[in-house]
Amino acid sequence: MTFEPNELTPDRSVRHFYGADLRRLRIKAEMSLARLASEVPCSKSQLARIETAESMPPPGLSEHFDRVFGTDGHFSRLYRLVRKEIHPEQFRRRMELEALSHVIREYAGLIVPGLLQTRAYAAALFRVSMPKATEDEIKQKVEARLSRQQLLRPGSPLDYSVVLDEASIRRPIGGPKVMREQLAALLDVVDTPSTLVQVLPFGHGEHGLLGGTLTLMGLEDGATYAYEESITTGTLLEDPAGVNARIRAYDQLRSHALPPSETATFIRNVMEALPA
Repeated sequence: MTFEPNELTPDRSVRHFYGADLRRLRIKAEMSLARLASEVPCSKSQLARIETAESMPPPGLSEHFDRVFGTDGHFSRLYRLVRKEIHPEQFRRRMELEALSHVIREYAGLIVPGLLQTRAYAAALFRVSMPKATEDEIKQKVEARLSRQQLLRPGSPLDYSVVLDEASIRRPIGGPKVMREQLAALLDVVDTPSTLVQVLPFGHGEHGLLGGTLTLMGLEDGATYAYEESITTGTLLEDPAGVNARIRAYDQLRSHALPPSETATFIRNVMEALPA
């Protein structure tokens, strides 16, 4: 079967132009992705993603492209524009990266993250965030969210861990019955071969991720992406410095969270305290 490279759209953004120009010069030089990977500090798979604007060029790589192709600072100058550009359709890209991830680490400050939500819990959230939606529209949203949970099916290569702020298990989303069901679902994944759940108690006080959510997505080739989310917006981070800062903040937070066994006891106590 002949390999068909993805179609490029250089007029879509500076980032797309950068990738298209990289492929143009690579093909002009009759250089394969594997050959280019041997000339620069970047893997073949990441080079392919840079060409299609799916991945941000890491700092310092543009200078290597200029060296290899003799472009006199062309890519270095373009990179100064690319790094200021917000990635288009960030949530769609986040979903694509999630599906490709082999390791996902999350911090959830106020609600249980989508990969662990029950049907009733998700529906309660959509009803309050989309007050004018019909029940059919709510159902479609719920089904789309639950479909992502295939990533945690038995036999999946994904390793998933999450730190839940105490607030996310104390607030009775959907009422006591729905919340009890949600907490029971958390107990099922607290400590398995592929999932870990830890609670960060209120007693810890302030921390570096307070006020938002964070998802760290690690791909098979070693690349890691970070996605931060607030009430209505999300930001995809790809530059190594920004991602590493979030990894550090997550690691610090995780070190203060309860271990899985104590987390399970904590969740059971919260369940017992819910009104009948």
